[in-house]
Amino acid sequence: MKTEWILCPVCGNKTRTMIQENTEMRNFPLYCPKCKKETIINVQDMKITLAVSK
Repeated sequence: MKTEWILCPVCGNKTRTMIQENTEMRNFPLYCPKCKKETIINVQDMKITLAVSK
């Protein structure tokens, strides 16, 4: 099974969170230890998108 680290959408560095091919997340609070920012993301089919607040 393929796995990869999630990269921070702000600074591009690796975070401490990994995803697999079958990982699905909605409104996940992704924290980056390098830039110390928290970003809300969605993950589906190894594609990471920023969650849109309504």
